[in-house]
Amino acid sequence: MKSSEKRSFKQYPFSHSDLKAALGGFGTGITIVTTKNSRNKNIGITVNSFSSVSLDPPLVLWSIAKSAKCFQDFFNTNYFAIHILGEDQKVLSDQFAARHVDKFYGLACSEGIAGIPLLPEYSVCFQCKLEHRYEGGDHIIIVGRIHTLSDRSETPLLYVRGTYGTFVPKTGRTKLK
Repeated sequence: MKSSEKRSFKQYPFSHSDLKAALGGFGTGITIVTTKNSRNKNIGITVNSFSSVSLDPPLVLWSIAKSAKCFQDFFNTNYFAIHILGEDQKVLSDQFAARHVDKFYGLACSEGIAGIPLLPEYSVCFQCKLEHRYEGGDHIIIVGRIHTLSDRSETPLLYVRGTYGTFVPKTGRTKLK
């Protein structure tokens, strides 16, 4: 790209709110990522920027805003758990998305690798060791190598255009040969 073609975000023909609304058209699952901070305190955050990366080695990624209150805790950790939420866990998603609350209030968490907190309820849980960190604009992209997984095969909680929902399979579709 020529230097004359480089533009700041403000010069694009759309606003931050336009971009956020358009990106919201891509339905995602909802996860809660947990770890321990340097003071051995449980830390957690609701995340929908989760994706698989590789089967061999088993890698997944998620991203965290540099402005997040718990950013430094997640940036400095070597271990974390990613919990894919089930369809009945909207309240838990909201609890971990809220600011200035005890996110682990009322939860009987178990301990995973390196003492990371594991939520008692989830659809799928991946326990991961940090593999890479990458710059991603106003976020950091965190790649983890899956150490263990637990799949309870529950219907996932989904999020699209600012609304929670669930997956309803279409019926009557034929398989491709």
